[in-house]
Amino acid sequence: MAKPVWFVNLLKRAFPKRRFLAKLTKAPLLGRLVDKMLFEGDDVMYLPKDSVAQKTIQIGKKLDRPEEAALPSEIVHHFIEKANYHWIMNFCICRDAAKCEDYPIEYGCLFMGEAAEGINPKLGRRVSKEEAHEHVKNCREAGLVHLIGRNKLDTSWLGIGPGDKLLTVCNCCPCCCLWKMLPDIKPEIGRKITKMPGVNVRVTDACVGCGVCIDEDICFVEAITMVDEKAVISTECRGCGRCVEVCPHDAIELTIDNQEFIEYSIERVSSVVDVK
Repeated sequence: MAKPVWFVNLLKRAFPKRRFLAKLTKAPLLGRLVDKMLFEGDDVMYLPKDSVAQKTIQIGKKLDRPEEAALPSEIVHHFIEKANYHWIMNFCICRDAAKCEDYPIEYGCLFMGEAAEGINPKLGRRVSKEEAHEHVKNCREAGLVHLIGRNKLDTSWLGIGPGDKLLTVCNCCPCCCLWKMLPDIKPEIGRKITKMPGVNVRVTDACVGCGVCIDEDICFVEAITMVDEKAVISTECRGCGRCVEVCPHDAIELTIDNQEFIEYSIERVSSVVDVK
């Protein structure tokens, strides 16, 4: 049953406490319960920003014509074309709850698939394929990062289902994203939110230790620290590419070592969600 607006407003009030709540999942019994209730069957991946991927070294070689490189956003557009039902939320619940001042609150999630038909009509609207394409394009131009995949949490707070019939495309800002709680959540849950296949991010010898990349509003998951006056990227990195984009010395490099990352990513998402 679709969740009423008052329930969504209640969630917004709890949102600022998300990191504290995430820490509770590390208690063994509670963690297993939360995992089963809200994250069972999940598989969500961050997509690197297209602006970063255009400069990417594919299979260790510079492309002579970067504009011909496959872009991560093609994964989203593939599913827009494939889906029979598209729904855009009137707002991003994360940015709305955090009263975001840096990114558009009105650029909400795009949901696709049969389950989206059950969303409360007061929370958003059904759109055409053309409108869905335009929406995600506008989100990218606003500096937002796509996450795509199956997310049981969305079927829970929206009161819809089944989960294998709902594809989520979040359009996230680094300051308000729900997944800023990843450093605090039970690791077994956190591992369901991943990099796009083939993505690697590394700091090169050009790093001068300026610290721009460790600003709290750069990395979604606090994966960058300073060690001996050099930036170090941990295994917590989800490969969004924001650190690459902001580094004033071009000292961080994102590479994709899987030439067929588009096809592989599409197959992976299709294995957990049917959008037709």
